[in-house]
Amino acid sequence: MHTLVTGCRGRIGSTLVSLLHRDGHAVRAASRTPESLAATAEALPAGVPVVACDLGDPATFGAALDGIDAVFLYADPSGIDAFLAAAETAGVSHIVLLSSSSVLAPDAQDNPIAASHHTVEQALIASPLTTTLLRPGAFASNAYQWAQPVRANGSVDLPYPDSHSSPIDPTDIAEAALAVLTEPRLQGAAYHLTGPESLTAAEQVGLLAAASGHPVAVNTVTGAAWKESVSAFVPGPVADGLLAYMAALDGVPDEVTGDIEKLTGHPARTFAAWAEENAAAFRP
Repeated sequence: MHTLVTGCRGRIGSTLVSLLHRDGHAVRAASRTPESLAATAEALPAGVPVVACDLGDPATFGAALDGIDAVFLYADPSGIDAFLAAAETAGVSHIVLLSSSSVLAPDAQDNPIAASHHTVEQALIASPLTTTLLRPGAFASNAYQWAQPVRANGSVDLPYPDSHSSPIDPTDIAEAALAVLTEPRLQGAAYHLTGPESLTAAEQVGLLAAASGHPVAVNTVTGAAWKESVSAFVPGPVADGLLAYMAALDGVPDEVTGDIEKLTGHPARTFAAWAEENAAAFRP
């Protein structure tokens, strides 16, 4: 089996490439800007071929998919029909999609967070290719959004401090992808991936403070103030979607599944463990 992994500038893609290479599987790393991969924090193993693949540019698909049997795909809807046509032509038999648990919402096709994932899922389901859907919830690494204010001010502004999520370590997602790419019995299904426990945003901040060895205050702010504070990097409709999501889980435990253990054979890593591993990012 020869696997193409898209999005290798990201933590999940680069980790998956390393895991496949470690286990002796033929793997090709893809990125929209392959020349930048060497500069990423997650260096790829020596000898892994790198190829250009811009999921919005069909001109890059043919060379990237040549000789490929399976693909780990990010959910970019802009060129999905052309990508699937190129994959069929190349003889690809299996695609693993990094989707999102947001597609499980009743309004997924109109939800600003879920819509792109929903569109790609529907295209894959309609195709003749075997499709495996990985639907993670909140990433533990989303906590990096708090790193700068924690370092600068020792505080975090939260519109809903008691809003729950079940944050998942990106390494667990990469290991789940490894399992479904290499174990035929696991393929062709959908998996809702979560961390091992539901935590409030304030509890997550507390675990970051404990790991870093420095106190962190939680400031409750209005949704409008929070939206303004993130406007430089979160589009307005997405911010509205996130606020609605946080409001729906305010004081409500998030769903926790056992799909990580089912796929990898080990329990999902805790947010506390992620915080310990990444504590340096939250120290003044």
